[in-house]
Amino acid sequence: MPELLGDNKLQETVGKAVELLPELWKQAGLQHEAMAAYRRALLSQWHLDADCCARIQKEFAILLLYGGVEAGAPSLAAQIDGSFVPKNNTEEAILLLMILLRKCCLRKIAWDPTVMDHLTFALSLSGQSLVLAKQVEEVLPGIYARSDRWNDLALCYSGARQNLVALNLLRKSLSKSEKPNDLSALLLAAKICTEDFHLAAEGVEYARRAVENAKGEFEHLKGIAYRLLGLALERKTKASSSDSERTHLRSEALKFLEEAIIWEKQNPDWIFELGLEYAENRNLNLALCYVKEYLDLTSGSLLKGWRLLALILSAQKRYSEAETVLDAALDETGKWEQGVLLRTKAKLQIAQSSPMNAIETYRLLLALVQAQRKSFGAGKCTPKVESERVPEVGVWQDLACLYSGLSRWRDAEICLEKAKALKNYSAETSHAKGVLCEARNQTQEALAAYTNALSVDPDHVPSKVSLGALLWRTGGKSLPVARSLLSDALRLDPTNYVAWYYLAMVHKDGGRASDAVDCFQAACMLEESAPIEKFSSAC
Repeated sequence: MPELLGDNKLQETVGKAVELLPELWKQAGLQHEAMAAYRRALLSQWHLDADCCARIQKEFAILLLYGGVEAGAPSLAAQIDGSFVPKNNTEEAILLLMILLRKCCLRKIAWDPTVMDHLTFALSLSGQSLVLAKQVEEVLPGIYARSDRWNDLALCYSGARQNLVALNLLRKSLSKSEKPNDLSALLLAAKICTEDFHLAAEGVEYARRAVENAKGEFEHLKGIAYRLLGLALERKTKASSSDSERTHLRSEALKFLEEAIIWEKQNPDWIFELGLEYAENRNLNLALCYVKEYLDLTSGSLLKGWRLLALILSAQKRYSEAETVLDAALDETGKWEQGVLLRTKAKLQIAQSSPMNAIETYRLLLALVQAQRKSFGAGKCTPKVESERVPEVGVWQDLACLYSGLSRWRDAEICLEKAKALKNYSAETSHAKGVLCEARNQTQEALAAYTNALSVDPDHVPSKVSLGALLWRTGGKSLPVARSLLSDALRLDPTNYVAWYYLAMVHKDGGRASDAVDCFQAACMLEESAPIEKFSSAC
């Protein structure tokens, strides 16, 4: 047959027949036969021209991606030793599309933008953002405007969690000489900045520009722009050292988050964020309204709504109602997702002065965590289970602190040994050791433990507060260091009433009565509305 294909007319007829056969199988609804025909067309020596071969490869890739039928691996006869063999439809489609893209870059075939569209879908589906970035970088100059290429690359790197690389690309794209008012780029830049409080101020500017440019055909994106502006302002509070500035920023953040809800009234995630923000600002009644609305919209199917509701009730000192909420959530939740609820319930029982009940709850939690580890192993559980999983080391740390408060020194030491065996260098474990040493009046050992905790994590707030309090008790020349530690803890966590209390004591001993009164008032107000865990832990 090959020697007869020299005739151009016969070659053209054969090419059309080879291209048409899989299309006929598709029209007949026989997808497996169509896939087999595509493979025969590509693997047999038909001497197809470049354009015909490219059309077959593209149509085969489209069928693999969207056909809804698993093709299975190519036959062993078609495989070459040492060659890559696709494991599923998506991998085979990616391989075909990358071959097509390479042909486009080598100018063997004309540029086809739909090839990049399908490849983007396939690689995104596979979580291969960096591979997609490489493909975008290799596209020949002149096909994409450089600002569009930068935006596409920023999306890729953002998807791969390389946010600084993505942000640098967006900064170039949004410069005055490029497209400073590109709404999609502004929204992505603002979103990246909201994830790091050091970049929050820059994020505020991007979000404000996005609000200004969300008009006309893009007006439906104004709600997203307002939400990002609210989140950026909230993150900016963490970088502020002024109480008055933090208060102003929180007020502005709430205003814009409420504005976002006006644009998308039925968005449960945004309603949850607004409820969380009100809870953080200790407006508990409004927070309760929003979290109830969130539970209604989600039909109570998500744990974070129940946990936030329980935390708000605990902040209102309605402990029995909070425990009832947790019990109801436990009844409606699968076994593997109960860990975070059990941990919250144990802390709630401690707040109600029921340490023995808390110990029993922790035992149930420990059994669950160990069963998860044996059943799933490291990194083998589903994303849903992984998101609700409680680390075993955290349970031992909690138990160590609980036993220390009950003066059960040996039990606390065993728990610390277990925690250290699981994670050798941990700020939380060192802090728990400091709590134990302090309870046993071992001041120097406690100082060393808290210092070790801060050497592992310089921003570990509980260790800063505990070390500051211990230095205040020491008195004398230690007071300035204690004040510095407590002030820094409040910069990181302005609602920590324990830090406010000990800072007040430091000011009192230092002769600054007015400052002490202000700190005492802050401590008193925050203690009245303090939850058993941080509200943000519900996320």
